[in-house]
Amino acid sequence: MLTILPLPIVNTYRGWTVHKEPGRSWILVDNKIHDFVTGSTCHPEAKDIYAELSRLTEHIKAEGYIPDTWLVLHNIDEDDKELALRSHSEKLAITYGLMRTPPGNTIRVYKNLRVCSDCHTATKFMSKVTRREIVVRDANRFHHFKDGRCSCDDYW
Repeated sequence: MLTILPLPIVNTYRGWTVHKEPGRSWILVDNKIHDFVTGSTCHPEAKDIYAELSRLTEHIKAEGYIPDTWLVLHNIDEDDKELALRSHSEKLAITYGLMRTPPGNTIRVYKNLRVCSDCHTATKFMSKVTRREIVVRDANRFHHFKDGRCSCDDYW
């Protein structure tokens, strides 16, 4: 009996390189879609976004947020792992939304992959410290963050 394997599995057996799709997030601000890729500095306001995200990260750390550095599989020190987590696309998009939308407006972000546990936790803290509702649509569901809680009750 001949078994036909899905193409990606066949490709791995032949030694072909399989590339992981990069994390990508979008946010609509002023009727324009802003696209963020994990670790990218291509956005025209990247310097300001990273600076604001750094300030926001320190603020949520003061509230109890602890980065999940075990998610970073690279052989680098803890500080570099935190920086790697900080550059996830949804954090960049949320930060941009916080910078460029009026206080009280809901932040709506769309993501191509599932939200990692670190970003999920960080977004709960962001919603709490900024007093903003944040909605993230990932590959599986909508996450509604408000007052430090998520509509999924941390089950996703």
